[in-house]
Amino acid sequence: MEEAVPSTSSVRDKYPETLDVADIKRIMNIGQVQAYELVHSKQFHVVKVGRRIKISRDVFFDWLEGKS
Repeated sequence: MEEAVPSTSSVRDKYPETLDVADIKRIMNIGQVQAYELVHSKQFHVVKVGRRIKISRDVFFDWLEGKS
């Protein structure tokens, strides 16, 4: 029997409207270095607030689903 994989829309609703690098790590199941490389890769829009990096939840999940 196959185990159901949660859809990104159900996972999306579990996170705040703006994500940080720690959220990206959890969602992608990757390490901190890989998460920073991903957010600096310019594959989706990020906003720097001081030293913090913020990513729109919807923009990130749209990118993850291949919609952007």
